[in-house]
Amino acid sequence: MASYPPNTRKPTDAELDTFGLTHQGKVRKENQDHFLLASIYKRLHVIASSLPPQLQLSDVEDRVAYVAMVADGVGGGVGGQLAAATAVESAMQYVHDSMACYLGREDNETGFADALQRAALRSHEAILARREGLGESRAMATTLTLFLGVWPRYYLLQVGDSRYYRWRDGTLTQITRDQTFAQALVDSGALTPEAAGQSRLAHILSSALGAEETLPVVTPMDADWRNVHLLCSDGLTKHVSDERIAEVLGGMTSAQQACEQLVQDALDGGGTDNVTVLIGRTIPKD
Repeated sequence: MASYPPNTRKPTDAELDTFGLTHQGKVRKENQDHFLLASIYKRLHVIASSLPPQLQLSDVEDRVAYVAMVADGVGGGVGGQLAAATAVESAMQYVHDSMACYLGREDNETGFADALQRAALRSHEAILARREGLGESRAMATTLTLFLGVWPRYYLLQVGDSRYYRWRDGTLTQITRDQTFAQALVDSGALTPEAAGQSRLAHILSSALGAEETLPVVTPMDADWRNVHLLCSDGLTKHVSDERIAEVLGGMTSAQQACEQLVQDALDGGGTDNVTVLIGRTIPKD
């Protein structure tokens, strides 16, 4: 069993292994997926000081948050692609602008959750405004799965059916819940999970940004050095089983290698949709 630092110690930038990859697939003419990986820093920049050289402070950049997100556009033409891009851009800007308001506050658990809810609704409004400005009559919507890491906690924002998985100690767990009509029938007991996977309702969204129904869900969780994080669009899970995902993450040599392997597995399985995979983990260094 590997030895890990206590979860009270935040990983340094050098201890983060992250990578993201998106592919058009083998059937679609355009890629309507978008993703983002970003760090948010608190910066100390010394302009001038009377301290002697040996005591002078150096410029310091402290990572206060890590953000990852996947958006899978829905709509013909450029509609879905533009919706996904708008969601990622709008959500990232809102999260960045909100961070200073909640860092250091005792009630920041509620603050971060509320900020993510507002980020989703702000993205929803931005998509509607852009659609109206373009005079677009066709669907222009997107999923959004967002990871916000503020050690020793992290927060998941979910709208639609892109997914977040956590792999730890040999076990893969799907944390997000698909916002599809098939999943709603599973939740009500009307369908088994196996039947839902084969149903034509499996990929019909019951909630999306820019759609008639937008129901953002925020889930707070404890960070852990052992976690391997995976965000993906449904272009991966249409063709790659949870068992195969667990196998790849269990044997990964780097986030880049695992992303490339899973995307290739999706293409080998048919590649009928755009596929996006983001992977992140911590690697302790002495």
